[in-house]
Amino acid sequence: MNGWHAELELFFAQSHGKTRLMRRRHSGPLAVQRAFHPESDGSAHVYILHPPGGVAGGDVLDISCRLDPAARCVLTTPGATKFYRSEADGSVQRTQIDVGANAICENLPQETILFEGADASISTRITLAENAVYAGWDFFSLGRPAAGERFSSGRLQQRVEIFREGKRIWFERMAFSRSPEVLDAPVFFAGRPIVGTMVYAGPALENTVECIRNQVGAEARGVFSVSQLERVIVCRYLGQRMSEGKALFLQAWSILRERGLMKKAVAPRIWAT
Repeated sequence: MNGWHAELELFFAQSHGKTRLMRRRHSGPLAVQRAFHPESDGSAHVYILHPPGGVAGGDVLDISCRLDPAARCVLTTPGATKFYRSEADGSVQRTQIDVGANAICENLPQETILFEGADASISTRITLAENAVYAGWDFFSLGRPAAGERFSSGRLQQRVEIFREGKRIWFERMAFSRSPEVLDAPVFFAGRPIVGTMVYAGPALENTVECIRNQVGAEARGVFSVSQLERVIVCRYLGQRMSEGKALFLQAWSILRERGLMKKAVAPRIWAT
């Protein structure tokens, strides 16, 4: 397989009242800069950088992150991840996050844009120790709607798994290839090119889902939903505008933080630039 093989390994631990990025290792075009600490509880905000700006055919991105017990971090990206058209080899992005006991990881990347003809395989695997918390979202733009480009000839494979103390509590897989009817069929995407999923695995006050539904879903009927499952809370967006999906998920994230983690939502500074 031709293309870049990039790797990034991060290790977070508590030290002197803050979560510190104790160790990082990278090879190829993946990196992070210093951690920011904009929150009173010392949570580390870290931006994962991919300098090329896009993932081409044959590229492989491997990201791994480990949190020591009681560590807290917010991971995000400074911009969208773009998967370009692939004529031969596919493109791969793999993320592994291990969250120690009583630690909190919030994985909130910017959107993934799938160019026409892209062949993308994206997987995320989360392991949670006792009382660990994870909140993560993914946004996909199927094609580039603003440019009038559909994603009718590409392929997407996505896989998300969450394990708590060795037992799988969430699994979702989405896969389709070269099927224009999938984009338009009412049982699939119904002509809506922006797809978002947020999963929260952690404590939550009673009626949290009803609170999200009343405060967020009331203004976005038909494009936003929230569900309480046995071990996770799941929010969905299916619509026409990335800005709308992000705004709705930010509201839901804020409620989950306040009712589950007992602290205010503090958006990464990079989102405002």
